[in-house]
This record gives sequence, structure tokens and C-alpha cells, in this order.
Amino acid sequence: MNLTAALLSLGCSRNTIDSEIMIGILKDNNIQMVDDMSLANVIIINTCGFIHDAKEESIDEIIEATELRQEGKCKHLIVCGCLAQRYKDELMKEIPEIDAIIGTGNITEIYKVISKLQNAGKYFNIDNINSQYPENCKRELLTPNQYAYLKISQGCNNHCTYCIIPKLRGKYRSRSIEDIVSEAKFLVDSGVKEIILTAEDTGKYGIDIYGECKLDGLLDELNKIEGLNWIRLLYIYPETFTDGLIDSIKRNDKVLNYVDIPLQHINNRILSRMNRKTTKEDICRLIKKLRSQISDIIIRTTFITGFPSETKKEHEEVVQFIKEYRFDRLGVFVYSKEEGTKASLFDGQIDEETKKDRYNEIMEIQMNISDELNNKKVGNIYKVLIEEEINGENLYVGRTYMDCPDIDGVVYVSTKEKLAIGQFVDVKIIEHFEYDLKGVIPYELS
Repeated sequence: MNLTAALLSLGCSRNTIDSEIMIGILKDNNIQMVDDMSLANVIIINTCGFIHDAKEESIDEIIEATELRQEGKCKHLIVCGCLAQRYKDELMKEIPEIDAIIGTGNITEIYKVISKLQNAGKYFNIDNINSQYPENCKRELLTPNQYAYLKISQGCNNHCTYCIIPKLRGKYRSRSIEDIVSEAKFLVDSGVKEIILTAEDTGKYGIDIYGECKLDGLLDELNKIEGLNWIRLLYIYPETFTDGLIDSIKRNDKVLNYVDIPLQHINNRILSRMNRKTTKEDICRLIKKLRSQISDIIIRTTFITGFPSETKKEHEEVVQFIKEYRFDRLGVFVYSKEEGTKASLFDGQIDEETKKDRYNEIMEIQMNISDELNNKKVGNIYKVLIEEEINGENLYVGRTYMDCPDIDGVVYVSTKEKLAIGQFVDVKIIEHFEYDLKGVIPYELS
């Protein structure tokens, strides 16, 4: 087929990987990919349907694509991802310009879908939600070449009462250690310096195929890969953070002293209503253990504010906990009432103004904590991965081990030397901001 295609990827890192797989499949079948949707014969929107704001963004992008289709250049509009999985019938009814809808488990059908559309009719399939990860597909990275996300499992079995993910992504399915290591080697051979492990619940890796959590063993194998510099861990639930995993982080030099632990709340009643498998006491013990056993550990977490029936006192418990434990990185979600979740039916739904006020209070507290912690970094020297050059200013942008791309801060590096994107340099911090740092290369100092 002599066609051009544009793919817009929305949402989380797992969605990004799905988009990369689809682009790789299309390129292998001689479909020319273009960045500008106005130049594409086929437009593919890989949507997010997790919370209200993400759904709105996805719908807005689909509507914009329908306008291009009406102008004549675009012949086919394909919608995939979580919103497609969740609202297939509604999308078909409300946006008839959509030619095809494929669910989260059907991404490998993308070329077949385009082929079918060339002949006749429309195509809709969301029936493969529990499909296995498509091994041996050549991914075309959408991230900068120096880092890549690596999905170690699909789906989720946790059934948190606020979350729709199990209905969108299916049950928990781990990949084998051998397959993950093989893909990691391919990525490193392609120039990737940092691999970011991701899943809906990273800590449960291996429980379904090995009978026990095997994230520690996976890290041992990934750490052996020559040419790989950094391994970063995301989405480890507190109840799966075992002593074996802590030991693995300590003994594997490529595994960064950075962990992302989504806590969501700290009050035991709210945690129980969320169907979280942990308690405040367990969480406090874990944080203290991590900080005592791993030097320079960076802990990132997220909270949900305004969960149904959350009292002012329970909100204050979260506030005091954040003040006491002073997380290096912290994000907050305003509770989103999602149809199809148990929490959407709970009594005690909280008004939007109260939720927003609680969100703003937490974020202001965290901003001050971040500013104070960054101030303590001034004068220190950190290894920085260079990712961008700011032309004409002798300035580069990079990240330390403390910074995950897109969600954490950056380091502005002042230098008269020419640096390469993907290069590691030692940088002395000379100035701090609320979330970012500024530094110079040490040997330039008098």
C-alpha cells in the first residue's frame, strides 16, 4: 500500500510502548510514517481513558482528526487504546467519521485493519483484552533515543475501587525474564542508556508465571547487560516491596536508588475503601526501612485527594504524613468519579471545590518541601544524562538518577564545552529552584 500514516499517542508510558509497537509494525509493512496529521492518509489516535481529563483530551484529539478527514487528505481514522476499549459503542454512535476501533489487546492488528479499510467497510474489535505481549516486534521509539520504557507485564488484578484499568487492560500477565532481557538488549544496541521498567503493578512481576514475585531476579539479569547504564523502577505497590527487592536494588549497581511507590492515601479507613492491600503502619515501616538501608534513596509517590467520604480530619492526616516524611517527588490526583468503578457508587461523593482546595493545599506543601530539599543539593556533584541543548546559551538540559523523564525535574547545565545528547557528565549544582536545579561542570570552576 502506498500510504502515509500519523499516530498520536496519549496517556501513560504503557500506551507509549503500544504506540511504538504499532509504528514498528506499520514501518515493517512499508507504511510511511509522518509527524504532521494533515499530511497523512491514515490517522491513528492511541487514546487514554483512565480519568475524566484524559478522556476529554482523547475526545478533543479525535474530533480534530475528523476535521482533517472531512477535508479529504485523510482517508481513514483509527481509534485505539483505553478509550476505544471502554467506549466502543459510544464512539461509533457519536463520531461516525471513525473508520476503525481496536482495543488494548488488538494493537498487532493495526496493519490488517488498514488493509481491510482499503477494501471496504469499517472494522471494530476489542475482544482480545487478555492477549500476551507481542514479543519480537520491532519498536520504533517515541522517546528520545537515550531512554526507553520497557513493559514487564500487562494488566492488573488489584481491582482498586477507584480504578477502571482491569476492565481496560485485562488480568495480570507477566512476560518471561528471557523475553524482557532480550528486548532490553535490543534497546541498548539501539543506543538506549536508561531503561525504565513499567507495568500496572511492577512489584508483582512473575507471580503468575513463576509462582512468586521475581522482580529482584529480573533486575539481577538486566544488570548484566553491557552498555546499559541506568535501570529505573516505576509503580511498585508497597505490599510487594520485599526485602529481596531491597537487596537487589542494593547489589545491582545499574539499578538506580529511585523508586516509585503509589500510596494513594495514608488513612486506614480510606485505604480499605480503596481496596488497597496495605496499611498506614506497613507504609511507614517500608519508608523507614528503605531510607535506612539504601543510601541516597529517592522515593516518588502519588496520592488521591477527595476520595468519597474522605473527611477533613482524614485529609489532614495525609497532610501531616507528607510533612513528616518529606517525599523527594510527589504527585496528587483529584479523585475522578469513573463509571464502572465501585467507588463511583459510594456514598459521600465530595464536591469539586473541596477536592480542588485539598489538591492545592497538598501541592503547595510539596512545592515547599521540594524547594527545601533542592536547596540542600547545592554544592553537590551529580552524574547527569544530557538530553537537550539550548541553542545560543551554552546551556544543556539533563537529568540525574533522581529524575524520571516527564514527571520529575531537570538539571540545567552551563558549559562552554560541546556536549553530546546521551552523554553522561559530572555536574556541580550551583543554584536551585522549586523543582529543578542548575549546575556547571566542576573543572570549569576556578
